[in-house]
Amino acid sequence: MQKLDLDKYLEAYTFSFKLHKKQMRKGSNIPYFTHLSSVSNLIIENNGTTTQAIAGLLHDAVEDQGGAKTLAIIKRKFGPKVAKIVNQCSDTIIEPKPPWKERKIKYIQNIKNKTQDTLLVSLCDKYHNASCILSDYQKVGEGIWDRFTASNQETCWYYESLYKEFKKYLKNHPELIKAYKSKVVEMKKIVK
Repeated sequence: MQKLDLDKYLEAYTFSFKLHKKQMRKGSNIPYFTHLSSVSNLIIENNGTTTQAIAGLLHDAVEDQGGAKTLAIIKRKFGPKVAKIVNQCSDTIIEPKPPWKERKIKYIQNIKNKTQDTLLVSLCDKYHNASCILSDYQKVGEGIWDRFTASNQETCWYYESLYKEFKKYLKNHPELIKAYKSKVVEMKKIVK
């Protein structure tokens, strides 16, 4: 594993925290920033680079916190590689956002065009999201699905479709892909 540039990482951590500090996870009082931190931690635990780990902290910044303007700031502060990953992780930078299914179909179709760096960040994001859905399902049951724009079947379809694409296109992370698959299988069991 490459050594992390901890100074640059701390700068990104602080920047990401400030961007998202008022945001909460859907249907909870959990600060959204904990998700970003978890994604970044998962990247690091899977031999990710400083660039990938920083992109993990910032992967939702463009989509949720300012669009193209935020992307330009990220590029200036953290470089074009981080900005490219963050941009490729975003399913839209348009406000208001296009319909959910339209964005997700486009994201799935474009997986094959994304860099390996982006695929790792995206997989870690989806893995953490799936883990949270499963954990929250144990706490609140079927009410979990009320948090989402999509139905439970559509949500499951999205995560399963992404699994197929990650398996096809992401190299060098078979154990992480396998772990994600187990989350998808668990999700399918709770979808009624």
